[in-house]
Amino acid sequence: MRSAVIVTVPEAEPVVGGWRMQYTLDAPAGIPPHVTLLFPFVPSERVGDAEERVAELVAAAPAFDLLFARTARFPEVLYLDPEPAQPFLVLTGAIAAEWPEHPPYKGAFETVIPHLTVAESDDPALLDRIAEDVEPQLPVETRVREASLFVEDDNGRWHEHHRLPLAGQT
Repeated sequence: MRSAVIVTVPEAEPVVGGWRMQYTLDAPAGIPPHVTLLFPFVPSERVGDAEERVAELVAAAPAFDLLFARTARFPEVLYLDPEPAQPFLVLTGAIAAEWPEHPPYKGAFETVIPHLTVAESDDPALLDRIAEDVEPQLPVETRVREASLFVEDDNGRWHEHHRLPLAGQT
């Protein structure tokens, strides 16, 4: 089974939760609205070995204010664009450097772009309709105080395993 290090964004749930449940694979499996720091992370049976070090890496980063003011697109993904994106990139870089055998998204993308997935579809008109619903409900604002380590169980459901406070948030 797999694990992931993410920053959950519960404040986005009222805006994107219904769309995520219908048009993503991770929401029905138990993952809340989030920005991914590292997926896949270590295999779930090795999470205990990695937990302390990943907590140290996350704790080295300061808490920060986060704003989602607009949607954006990958070819088949509608997402909320985080402002600022840099703190996510710093955290992803630090965690991935510690576990180079687990590059972000298995190394599938040359550039990692922080995002909060709203919907996945090969139908651009559907993504347009979802964006038209979501955008008037923006901005979503929050303060990022922690990341979370999520673990997949034998049934393909994801569960929060451990919260990882950022600097000054313990």
